[in-house]
Amino acid sequence: MLPRWWDSVLMWGVSWLGWGVLQFIGRTSRIERHFEPRAEELFRSGRPLIYALWHRFQLLPIYIHRNEDILVLVSRSRDGELVARPLRRMGFRTARGSSSRGGGAALLEVLGDLESGRRVVFTPDGPRGPLGAVQPGVVAAAQKTGVPVLPVAWAGRRVKALSSWDRFMIPYPFGRYQVVYHAPVDIAPEEAGGEEKIRRALDAAARLAEELLSEKTRPAGKTIC
Repeated sequence: MLPRWWDSVLMWGVSWLGWGVLQFIGRTSRIERHFEPRAEELFRSGRPLIYALWHRFQLLPIYIHRNEDILVLVSRSRDGELVARPLRRMGFRTARGSSSRGGGAALLEVLGDLESGRRVVFTPDGPRGPLGAVQPGVVAAAQKTGVPVLPVAWAGRRVKALSSWDRFMIPYPFGRYQVVYHAPVDIAPEEAGGEEKIRRALDAAARLAEELLSEKTRPAGKTIC
């Protein structure tokens, strides 16, 4: 059994390694962002918003939105700590909790951020799935605050898809990537079916990113490179 201090050294090393790898991938790649018109208006407005993306799409948006002081929901597990440390080095803040542990306290922190005008991000099918299933936390945050959900997805050819439950995607350096910001999703306080609305929007964003990658279509929104 390794001494406890070794665990701290490992966490420190992983946080710096994760920061360095993301910086290298982002700086050597061409990343094109595509906004549906309402998404661009919301993005540029400075108003609070809830970014939502499937668990598998995490890495590239971390680089894109570095140093924007966005709050990210991360589980309290040891694996969550391995995620939280690089996030903090990239300029994010973290609320620690999930549906299985500490979720209530983390959601209160998220609500406080939204009500104070900040932005947060959810991975609705995280941290353990099932794949493509929207957990209730993101819907609750939108309903309680009236803040719109902005679905995000991306696609690229130089990508490694893992065999994990979420088919986690690792972008390679020197790649070209298409990032889509779908039309915002509004969910009224008493509205039913919010999970399905978000799921459909997330899947539509992912399809559009793939279409853009194959140059089959062009979006209605403006492209920012």
